[in-house]
Amino acid sequence: MASLTRFFNGPCLVNDRDTAPPDIQLARAMEEAGIEPPPTILIDGRIHRFNPDGKRGNKSGWYIAYPDGVVAGSFGDWKSSLHQRWCADIGRELTLNERIARDKRYEEAKRARDEERGKTIAVVSETVAEIWERCAPASPDHPYLKRKGVQPHGARVSGDSRLVLPLYDEGGNLSTLQYIAPDGSKLYHSGGATKGRYWLIGTPGKTIYLAEGFATSASIHEATNAAVFIAYTAGNLVNVAGLLREKFGDQQDIVIVADNDESGTGQREAIKASERWNTRVIIPPETGDANDYVQAGHDLFQLLQPDLGDWLVQADEFCARPAPIRWLVKKWIQGDALIMVHGPSGCGKTFVVLDWCLRIAAGLPTWNGMKVRDGTVVYLAGEGHWGLKARVAAWKHYHGIERLDMWLSRDGCDLNISATGYRKTIDHIRALPKKPDLVVVDTLHRFLAGDENKAQDAKTMLDACAGLMREFGCSVILVHHTGVSEDAQNRARGSSAWRGALDVEISVVGGNPMELVQRKQKDGELEPSAFVDLMQVEIPGWFDEDGEQVHSAIVLPCDAPAETKKDSKLAEHKKMFERAWFATGCEIVDGRPYVDKKKLLDFLIHENGITEGTAKNMIKPSHTTKLIGYLMNGEVIKREGDGWTVFDNTFLSVLLTMR
Repeated sequence: MASLTRFFNGPCLVNDRDTAPPDIQLARAMEEAGIEPPPTILIDGRIHRFNPDGKRGNKSGWYIAYPDGVVAGSFGDWKSSLHQRWCADIGRELTLNERIARDKRYEEAKRARDEERGKTIAVVSETVAEIWERCAPASPDHPYLKRKGVQPHGARVSGDSRLVLPLYDEGGNLSTLQYIAPDGSKLYHSGGATKGRYWLIGTPGKTIYLAEGFATSASIHEATNAAVFIAYTAGNLVNVAGLLREKFGDQQDIVIVADNDESGTGQREAIKASERWNTRVIIPPETGDANDYVQAGHDLFQLLQPDLGDWLVQADEFCARPAPIRWLVKKWIQGDALIMVHGPSGCGKTFVVLDWCLRIAAGLPTWNGMKVRDGTVVYLAGEGHWGLKARVAAWKHYHGIERLDMWLSRDGCDLNISATGYRKTIDHIRALPKKPDLVVVDTLHRFLAGDENKAQDAKTMLDACAGLMREFGCSVILVHHTGVSEDAQNRARGSSAWRGALDVEISVVGGNPMELVQRKQKDGELEPSAFVDLMQVEIPGWFDEDGEQVHSAIVLPCDAPAETKKDSKLAEHKKMFERAWFATGCEIVDGRPYVDKKKLLDFLIHENGITEGTAKNMIKPSHTTKLIGYLMNGEVIKREGDGWTVFDNTFLSVLLTMR
């Protein structure tokens, strides 16, 4: 019989116009879900347990159905973790009140199921603790251990000669037991919880291993002397791997040793866990598990060694193939790169970054005459969400864009230190339909726990960014502020560790128009400055509480303002500094031309006829239109002790050649 699935806060199985009594409908729904229904189904609002698979002694099946109103409830199998909502077909669509009542029954059924399951788990936990205490330590002569060629490692044996193995929860509480008969047949203590439960052999160190069964795990421990966590089943690998990642942190080396199953289940579940929790996976090359590999005469220790691959490569081979830069925005935003865009508060840096992101996400082909690669963008926005919403809406309207391949966060989080924040970010991005090509962190301050001036806190943030880049093969843009003082407007605020780690660094200089200055391109030539201007845009359909039209702004590329005049001004100031250097003795500090502050002042006053007051203004870094401020702002010179050295390498070469 065909089935129709509807979603109202979860799936509701409704047989297509099934006019059978509710108990018959529920039995059919169980069959469609792959479990064998009980002979009699009671619609009485109580939870009932039954045998779902015909195996003797199994009572893991359960159901509950409420008789009043539209008959509804849920059913499942605790052993397989099946949980399915259900309601009877009454021959018509449910009214709003009926749907509300039905959903209320779903919640009541869930609470009843959880309560019943909790009672069962508690009883089983007490029972297995008593059994475990009565069991004797297993001997290496146990038939199963002898056949597998492993030691007991703390396993125990029951009075009927079965090997007994414990399963603990993350709090160290015994949840249930696994029994292994001498012939190798296995079963769990009925009713106990197994999901997310595990047992540990050894003491955790630099590398920890995770495997399915006891014999496999024992073989790994005996080959490596490392800690091995036993998940017991392939389906439990992802649960235990998550607990280990949370417990030991993102930097812990976790290796899943998968079973090489003919069905592919072991390999598939191990890879799923690895992708979910960033672990390594090792699979024996032959069908079977790690214990089978040992018994076949192979060296398990060598199999478990890290695959070094081609990390070191001969130089001729290294440069034999071209390696062009992959650009998201040609000449400006590299692919697979860590990028920082900085500027003072209110300079417009978010407008600039947002424009790049939206062009990438919309598939617009160019920016400022440069090619733009279309891709997926994730924008982690830590503040100003209403304004950001308006900016995106205005941009879409102006450019006539209907759909963006872009996602934005609702708030910020501690990306660098909090495992919860980092994992939340990773998990949400991983759940997207496509991997991002670009992730933006705006602003760095809103996602950084700690002090941006401390190298250690900067390192943890850089490590988090590296984790995002490694996980998704994307670029990361950090939007950051510059310092407050005049001579700090061209560099990022905080620790010097930021600049050292960057692949690309871009300054946004506020003004009309705004100037975009490349400070660093690790793998490419620095481009001349680009200029953009703000343009106010009316957002159709947006009105404030008084009914007035809402506007926002976008940036558009524009021409440089009076570039010839600017170049002339720069040349004038460089010539004055050159004359001062020659006049004051051509001093060299650390291989660079150096001019002392006092000597420069004397030169300006006595050799150029400039008044003392004017000369003092000319050497103040805060006066960015004057000699020293202008050259420092343009990164031609930098402060060194009580004077200045030449920073620009081209100017340096000119002076040293003329000397």
